[in-house]
Amino acid sequence: MDFVTWFRSVAPYINSFRHKVFVVAFGGEVVADGKFIELVHDLNLLASLGVRLVLVHGARPQIESRLNEHDLQTTYIRGMRVTDAAALQCVKESIGRVRVEIEALLSMGLPNSPMANAAIRVASGNFVTARPIGVIEGIDLMHTGEVRKVDISAIRSRLEQGELALLSPLGYSPTGEIFNLTLENVAAETAIALKAEKLIFLMDTEGIEKSTVDSEQALLLRELTVAEGRSLLKEFGRKTVKLAEDAQLYLPFALHACERGVSRVHLISRHVDGAILQELFTHSGIGTMISEGPLQNLRDARIEDVGAILQLIEPLEADGTLVRRSRELLEMEIDRFVVIEHDRMTVGCAALYPFPDDMAGELACLTVHPDYRSAGCGDALLKAIEAKARSQGSKKLFVLTTRTAHWFVERGFLSADVNQLPKVKQGLYNYQRRSKVFMKPL
Repeated sequence: MDFVTWFRSVAPYINSFRHKVFVVAFGGEVVADGKFIELVHDLNLLASLGVRLVLVHGARPQIESRLNEHDLQTTYIRGMRVTDAAALQCVKESIGRVRVEIEALLSMGLPNSPMANAAIRVASGNFVTARPIGVIEGIDLMHTGEVRKVDISAIRSRLEQGELALLSPLGYSPTGEIFNLTLENVAAETAIALKAEKLIFLMDTEGIEKSTVDSEQALLLRELTVAEGRSLLKEFGRKTVKLAEDAQLYLPFALHACERGVSRVHLISRHVDGAILQELFTHSGIGTMISEGPLQNLRDARIEDVGAILQLIEPLEADGTLVRRSRELLEMEIDRFVVIEHDRMTVGCAALYPFPDDMAGELACLTVHPDYRSAGCGDALLKAIEAKARSQGSKKLFVLTTRTAHWFVERGFLSADVNQLPKVKQGLYNYQRRSKVFMKPL
């Protein structure tokens, strides 16, 4: 039964993700550590659900190993390698090997495995045009470059044919030069160009973890708006907070992507098996999700919200907390409801039934998904209903409840008798349920 409940809960995600573009970025460590096979299984599942995937891989540990073999030393400026001609040769060799290994693993079709009957076709090529970065802090980065343009028409064509696009951290100039790029630059610019639904970074930490300079206790930030992310980077610049190296690299590009139209950016641990699935198909996720603005949205309900409202209230109807409402009745009364969304998922609802002759309103069907009951959604719904009741001329708001009396008392409701209800409501009162009556002056 738990499986059935879970499977039903992910249905909205599956529907909303179909035919959307996800850009997934990961460092060469994922391949070097042998973790890419687990990632392939999850990517195959996403592809089977109709998600259009673009992978951007890195190769830093492989490049470092190759440079050591040739006794070559390189330096970094702002997280970017200074790439001379000798280093560029090692970069090309390392990236080529990593790409071939990734393509091989994506081609697996082993029976009795998550890849059974999989048919992932991989498209890679010169999708990225680059330019040299030039001189930074007085140092010429030589063959280190940045993205100039992404060939979105070529990538989209491959995605529409059901292929997975694989991008390496190399860029090419119109004159045939090759540039060493960072995977975060390639991933962010590709996601922006494709207007991707999601950009996902796999990192060493669980997500964006914040700690003060005098503390080792790090706090995982589950959600960030762009403004909050910019503020965090300013705090880091003033050295009032600490950020992990991965966060320093990825966060600026994640914020840039959100500002330029990418719907959501997720930063999650590469060390957790199934991290992408846990992040995308659960309410709370396991890492950090970044959006341009607040994820919570409260609005009037629409007819297409009926299914989501029914999902919310059915468990409470089953245990007797709420009076049963049929779909037909809910459709007829949908204009009385308000809903609250979190990341475009309906997580709460409430209804207002006016009694204009008594200048009163009834608060009904106040329901919040269990995962969001500590996020202030109930208070937000109550505030919206109170405002709506006032706008309709109501001087008091009443509620009938069997289980949540204390919650309403804590918010200014006072115990009342049935005979204090509007006459029409008194005639409808169910003495078998023996609901308690609470009223609040507006």
